[in-house]
Amino acid sequence: MGDKTIIGLSRLISLRQHVDTIANNVANQTTSGFKSQSVRFSEYLTQAEEDDIPASPKRSLVASTGFVDFSPGPLRATGNPMDVAVVGDEAFLVVSTQNGNMYTRSGSLTIDDRGRLVTMAGNVVMTSAGELTLLPRDGTVSIAPDGTVLTEKGPRGRLQLVKFSDTRKLIPQGGALFSSVSSPSEIPPAQVRLASGVLESSNVNAVQEMSKLVQASRAYDQVAKVVLGKDDPNELRKLAGEDGQ
Repeated sequence: MGDKTIIGLSRLISLRQHVDTIANNVANQTTSGFKSQSVRFSEYLTQAEEDDIPASPKRSLVASTGFVDFSPGPLRATGNPMDVAVVGDEAFLVVSTQNGNMYTRSGSLTIDDRGRLVTMAGNVVMTSAGELTLLPRDGTVSIAPDGTVLTEKGPRGRLQLVKFSDTRKLIPQGGALFSSVSSPSEIPPAQVRLASGVLESSNVNAVQEMSKLVQASRAYDQVAKVVLGKDDPNELRKLAGEDGQ
């Protein structure tokens, strides 16, 4: 495979990641607590190997890295006492999943058939004392501004909220979930700020994302016509992440 093809293929792969990221943003524009993701492109030079480009002794390849916009989304009133929004842009709720603890800004909570406080996706919401199980006799449940879980029989626990020294290390895991290789620090109850009966909406700007999707798709198609028209098209499609059909 020649240098010209490698250069074009590196751009094609990066553009594909860009298109996929934007499409994911568009698909999650109504997902509570979702954070918009973007791709940052960077070019670097490596030594060229082809003899037919003497004026360009080095080839320019394109690499891409993803990053997340953690700015808070707008608050949307629901009137549901089990819905909470984290005020500010630092804190995250802790949820237990099959892959360990993860972190989210989505505060759409409910109680499952086992009496556990869970997210709408079924992930157990952690309190400062661990998993919380409510009983039928506890009656109506609501969440106080400091995260206390209130029932007709009195408080039953307090939601665990945490923050990270560097949110850039959080890894998107689909929807509004994030994982982290570093441990967060728990926020003291006095510093917890929740709004009850509202949800934090996605911070995706749908109009901007659709415009970016059109532009990125056009750029991808243009590069694809050049790159996939050379050498073995099936091989190149596989390298670019396509199915080769």
